Amino acid sequence: MKEIDQILLDLKRRIYKPVYFLSGEEAYYIDMVSDYIEKNVLEDAEREFNQVVVYGKDTSLASILSFAKQFPMMGDKVVVIVKEAQHIRELNKGVKSEDGEEDSGEKEEPASVQQLLNYLENPQDSTILVFCYKYKKIDKRGAIAKALQKRAVFVETKKLYDNQLPDWISNYLKEKKYNISPKIAFLIAEALGADLSKVAMELDKLMISLPEGGEVTAEMVQQQIGISKDFNVFELQKALAQKDILKANRIIQHFAGNPKENPAPMVLAQLYSYFSKVMRYHSLSDKSKFAAAAALGVNPFFLDDYARASVNFPLQKLKHIISYLKDCDLKSKGVDNVSADYGELLKELVFKILH
Repeated sequence: MKEIDQILLDLKRRIYKPVYFLSGEEAYYIDMVSDYIEKNVLEDAEREFNQVVVYGKDTSLASILSFAKQFPMMGDKVVVIVKEAQHIRELNKGVKSEDGEEDSGEKEEPASVQQLLNYLENPQDSTILVFCYKYKKIDKRGAIAKALQKRAVFVETKKLYDNQLPDWISNYLKEKKYNISPKIAFLIAEALGADLSKVAMELDKLMISLPEGGEVTAEMVQQQIGISKDFNVFELQKALAQKDILKANRIIQHFAGNPKENPAPMVLAQLYSYFSKVMRYHSLSDKSKFAAAAALGVNPFFLDDYARASVNFPLQKLKHIISYLKDCDLKSKGVDNVSADYGELLKELVFKILH
């Protein structure tokens, strides 16, 4: 996120703001900023006296403001970091959670809310107050949100879409002067999902054994993350696109023997997404590489696979495949399925797709 990059750049230049309100669905960026402030603003000797870290479940807005109003001892700054601030009741008036429900909070606005509004009007220059408000979006019509947007560094993060994750992985490594091919980035994204904290942790492990400028390989991913370079959904998609019956069956045999590594919901969701995009490819008026890749939301590196699949699977067949996938998904959940196990369902699905 460009906004996060600018905040971190300012912090590294020791350009500090009195209040930071870090909110939104993607916790990775919130942690990135708060961790930097926690570890770098004060010297080790200063933290004992001038740094306070509290948690939303265990504190109140009034207590937080009392910490923020303290003056530094033997230093220039007081740092107050509020983790899990989404649990502070006063901040949840008019806040929508992930399930869309709204917590209306108290009927009467608590005195501490007015104290916060007053503080935002005139924050203490020697204090850096950081709210880490995760997984929710604050209602911007409320008085608190309006004041925070006007008076504080206000950040609202968003979850990445699945198709954005491979590029994120490539850029993360590139910034640290390492390389990765689109195929391997896709493989990692497919296996780990869009939890950026988890993905970053696994990438950091890979970089430990690489010299600067080195490239992450499929072998490294298999050895250190445990993702098979030969038996994964990406290779299954490729085998199906090429109508390689032998390879497709070898892969699903591996899936059947390792259901925890290749759970049905993940495999079927990936195949559904893949064949849905092949259907969309059929309808594109501009099938040139970059235009088609942009329309499908995929890396141009993979477009040849979609083009090949569109030749091997006419539109009518693709409609049947989507139906097969939905039926397999229901059966994997026990609907109209008495005895077929995961492996049998996959074998039946692949047979229907390829014949």
